[in-house]
Amino acid sequence: MTVLSYALYFAALVGLAWALAVWMTRVYAGTLPTPLLRIEGALLRLSGGSPDREMSWSAYALAVLAFNLAGFIMLYAILRLQAVLPLNPDGIGAMAPDLAFNTAVSFVTNTNWQAYSGEAQLSYLSQMAGLTVQNFVSAGTGMAVAVAVIRGFVAAKGTTIGNFWVDLTRSVLWILLPLSILLALFLAAQGVPQTLQGAVVATGVEGQEQVIARGPAAAQIAIKQLGTNGGGFFGVNSAHPFENPTIASNLAQSLSILLIPVAFCFLFGRMAGDRRQGLAIFAAMGVMFVAGLAVIHVYEVMGNPALGLGANMEGKEQRFGAMLSSLWAASTTAASNGSVNAMHDSFMPLSGLVMLLNMQIGEVVFGGVGAGFYGMLLYVVLAVFLAGLMVGRTPEYLGRKIEAREVTLAVLAFLSMPLGILVGGAIAATVPAAMAAVQDPGPHGLSEILYAYSSATGNNGSAFGGYGAALTWHTTALGIVMLLGRYAIIVPMLAIAGSMIRKTQAPVTSGTFPTHGPLFVTLLVLTVVILGALTFFPVLALGPIAEETARVAGQSF
Repeated sequence: MTVLSYALYFAALVGLAWALAVWMTRVYAGTLPTPLLRIEGALLRLSGGSPDREMSWSAYALAVLAFNLAGFIMLYAILRLQAVLPLNPDGIGAMAPDLAFNTAVSFVTNTNWQAYSGEAQLSYLSQMAGLTVQNFVSAGTGMAVAVAVIRGFVAAKGTTIGNFWVDLTRSVLWILLPLSILLALFLAAQGVPQTLQGAVVATGVEGQEQVIARGPAAAQIAIKQLGTNGGGFFGVNSAHPFENPTIASNLAQSLSILLIPVAFCFLFGRMAGDRRQGLAIFAAMGVMFVAGLAVIHVYEVMGNPALGLGANMEGKEQRFGAMLSSLWAASTTAASNGSVNAMHDSFMPLSGLVMLLNMQIGEVVFGGVGAGFYGMLLYVVLAVFLAGLMVGRTPEYLGRKIEAREVTLAVLAFLSMPLGILVGGAIAATVPAAMAAVQDPGPHGLSEILYAYSSATGNNGSAFGGYGAALTWHTTALGIVMLLGRYAIIVPMLAIAGSMIRKTQAPVTSGTFPTHGPLFVTLLVLTVVILGALTFFPVLALGPIAEETARVAGQSF
């Protein structure tokens, strides 16, 4: 029954993603119906954009950075001034400077790390004009960059990779916005609140008063899932009954988390003119996702004998159980989403290991919208380079040679992950001001630190719930590594795209290494696993692996 349930979920996901990829192909090719193109053109002209001007990779990167900087400044200002701004019926005060910095960086980088509780520390204006807007445009930025990178690999020889303003507008206007409206209406029908009225004060059966927060939640939850943002309207995220009230809402959100990332695989095949190329990357991602989900499911359903027989239900909602919590945990850490319907701090040690690895390999097992795909193309460059070394030929991908420049840029992008996770985590594990955030002793305490810096660097946003991330040290340090994890990959990948599009595509010969079959899929999976294992295995051995060894020996933390 369990296998059938998962199979039906994946069948629905693949079917919806395949259909969405057909629409996305038309969107990015600019072949939509004429009335829609007129609306798009009018919006671009109104915003001052030049839709007919193509950009080099450097101009594209500069536009991305400038737009994101403007978004950061606007969001930071809203958070700091929310006490005197409208749409604040509960009279919430200004957010502290360090927390506002962390939150603004978090939402601009599509991380949505939450060191705050939304219902207690954010006004409705901050939630809507601040966070929800960034949910759309940060996701749109990732999608735009991915499309530009794909053009660099598959388009005819040239010097430009598209126009950022056009790609961003199309991503938000024709993909994210329509899907979000549909999902928000469905969630509202399931019982998720969507109101501008303030909190409700209720009197319990024993006469005690309880303040029940509400607000315009459905709209934010829809884009938080579809845009792989993950930031919840309420502090406990999708474990809250107002964010995720029913099994139907849970399944809809689970599908939404992976929908656009999976569609990007099929979009790539269509843009490349060879659907097998997209299917090969989808297969590599799918194999790793299923393997990780299997480990989490087995350990959560098997449970912890120290707590009694049955599934591990600590930190989980009874209405979802171990199975749906396992699916969500695997999806949210694989997809750079960061939302939770159960507390990851309470999962079994090896379940935590899988979630850590999903983030540490660069969020490329489907990954964030757009970001996961261009992150996987980074590994494709490295895998093709390794294949070229093995067969003694200059490595090629889609007819273009992979040379020293592309490999160097790919390695530089890859190094951003260990730099943020290992260096940032090592400092946090030795500085007393940072160590005050750790709740548990021993290897689990190390896992808490490792998870926080893996999540921030991977732009995921989920956390081990016991970690005190609101300390000034971590709001500042984690904000910095979020910036590193986002832009230290975006810029090199755009540079690789700019380099690749300048090269002449060579015809396929009998000596060309095929990049669409089982052999390439295996090589790509091994490249991801080996690089991740070699980089992070030592610290994982001291964290979740040591905790599992101790658990088997009868010791808990």
